[in-house]
Amino acid sequence: MTDVARVAGVSQSSVSLVLNQMTGARISAETQQKVREAAHSIGYRLPGERHEPLRDPVTEKTKIAFIVDEISTSPHPVVSLDGARDHAFEQGILVSAHATRSNKDLEDAILRSVAADPAVVGVIYATIFTRGVKLPELLKGIPTVLLNCTTDGRQHMAIVPGEVSGGFAATAHLTGLGHRRIAFINGEPWMDAAIDRLKGYKQALATADIAFDETLVRNGDWLPSLGYEAALDLMSLPERPTAILCGNDLMAIGALEAASERGLRVPEDISIMGYDDQELARYTHPPLTTIVLPNYEMGQKAAEMLIDMVLHGKPVRPMTLKIDGPVVIRSTTGAPAAV
Repeated sequence: MTDVARVAGVSQSSVSLVLNQMTGARISAETQQKVREAAHSIGYRLPGERHEPLRDPVTEKTKIAFIVDEISTSPHPVVSLDGARDHAFEQGILVSAHATRSNKDLEDAILRSVAADPAVVGVIYATIFTRGVKLPELLKGIPTVLLNCTTDGRQHMAIVPGEVSGGFAATAHLTGLGHRRIAFINGEPWMDAAIDRLKGYKQALATADIAFDETLVRNGDWLPSLGYEAALDLMSLPERPTAILCGNDLMAIGALEAASERGLRVPEDISIMGYDDQELARYTHPPLTTIVLPNYEMGQKAAEMLIDMVLHGKPVRPMTLKIDGPVVIRSTTGAPAAV
């Protein structure tokens, strides 16, 4: 919708009102036409408009339960829920969302309620960050797809982001521009996402015949303040890096602030790249080059696999499916000054 608003020259709220066909909105017919034409020109369609949902009386009374440990403290699980909800609705199925807040008593109560609901055909069991889990006993008799988490031995179908390939793609974007001294501000080093993104970073360096230099790696906490501090530290090295890859967009915002404080132009003097493609990445100065964390696609795939299992009778063997996200090139990366 942000892109449609830019093309049409109107606000995003106007785009939302027009495309969602909200009644009572005082928007001129001319503006409505501009929004529709702009949406058509860039191929944008609302999820519910992709095709009419099925009206099979068997499936329209069924539900998928989306159970997640946290939903309000991060945008990522919300986007995954959107992906699952949109795909399921296209099949005539509703998705009910339940947040456990990592409270075992609350989770048990939710699971008992889900298990007792005859309309629930299956469960998407999700976590706010990628990690290993032990599947609750109450889910063992219910078709379940894991989202953003895995179990030991890969005994269940699991959908996770391709973090190694993401770290590789982000670093390869920078090496492709000619950078050879690339720093990496990672997240908390114990987290699966941070471990895998670092692996991808190292692999991309090796592919470009660039030796890994541990003095160019810093650990952060996913927040702007440590991104700022780590970037200042890296920019103070005797041989400053020509590019900094950050483990998420929030730390990249801190790095942009550090570059400004040091009087460095981005990307002319130093390139800075984020990871996640959060909404705010479009509005930094300059707009942030980043890589998509494919939460929406992961939610879609989880719903698709679950529906295939329980309604279409397709055999699904337990496996971990990794979903990759593309690089989004904006204005904070460019060739190093010496190239």
